[in-house]
Amino acid sequence: MLSTSPSGSLPPGAAARPEGAAPAPSVTGACPGSTATARPASRSSARPVRLALCLAPLLLAAGWAVANRPMVYEGVRRLVAADPGWLLAGAGFTSLTWVAASCARQGALPDRLPPGLLLASQFAAGAANHALPAGLGAHAVTLRFLRGRGVPLDRATASIGLYSLARSTAKTLVLLVFLAVSPAWRRLGDLVPDGRLVVPLAAVAGGAVAVAGVLLTVVRPLRRPVTGLLRSALADARAVHSRPCRVLALWGGAVAMPLVQAGTLACVGASLGLGLPWEQVVLAHLAAGTAVGAVPAPGGLAVDAALVWTLVAFGAGPAAATATVIGYRVLSDWVPLLPGALVLSALIRAKVL
Repeated sequence: MLSTSPSGSLPPGAAARPEGAAPAPSVTGACPGSTATARPASRSSARPVRLALCLAPLLLAAGWAVANRPMVYEGVRRLVAADPGWLLAGAGFTSLTWVAASCARQGALPDRLPPGLLLASQFAAGAANHALPAGLGAHAVTLRFLRGRGVPLDRATASIGLYSLARSTAKTLVLLVFLAVSPAWRRLGDLVPDGRLVVPLAAVAGGAVAVAGVLLTVVRPLRRPVTGLLRSALADARAVHSRPCRVLALWGGAVAMPLVQAGTLACVGASLGLGLPWEQVVLAHLAAGTAVGAVPAPGGLAVDAALVWTLVAFGAGPAAATATVIGYRVLSDWVPLLPGALVLSALIRAKVL
């Protein structure tokens, strides 16, 4: 008698399936379909975020221009009546600022970076500086650029720290040189704040250093990444300073940056009839930038106010000094703002940042 059990006709290793049940889905056939479905969904969900990142710099630039309509109008009006030859020379010095920044950024990192993209990232970083204070916008753009080039996070952060240290040190050294060779340094005594302001500032700075030291000593999860970052920074600093080309790029670019920025200010002052020698204009720029350069104000507003007072202390008229600073800011920041925002959006769209 033949067996009527359904299991008798199944191949070996197959389990019996109740009658009328749906066949089990194939494992090999399900994975490609699910992957193909997940990828378009993730891409479509990322498109609004990418579009917002691309439009954010343009909206920021437009909003900033609308909020500062009187300053923009006054600066443009005075620049129209200025000497175009000196303004063209000032534009040339402004272009050299991004070249010097690119050299210093490359010198702060042992890895070789593509020169064109590095220069474009520094041009775009100027637009980002108007959104965040104390140069954080430029550092954020540079960090994203270095991460996109495959540089690890700790080494990218260490290179930004080395760049900032070299830039502040070089600017201080250049200021000391101008103080030593220029007799106009005596007029800077009127700008030094009295003891009633220096004591609270020193107390705040000392308290911040003490709190940071206590946190690094007590909080172990905070001490560990900071220690690793310092170790990586020291290793990269030794590697950079063992290569003459990197040393020349780092310190040459750091020294050139304040000089070309002061050159832009001197050219704008000459175009508007400021009436000060170029060495006094350079000294005023260095003194004002060093004194209040760390004040967290977007767009360098604190530096501009100190620069006007310094030029007046050197003998310039208040109206001429104000017009010179406005023209300097128009030429160095406001005119490149929209092109820089466009370059920033293009780099984000191209996934360079």
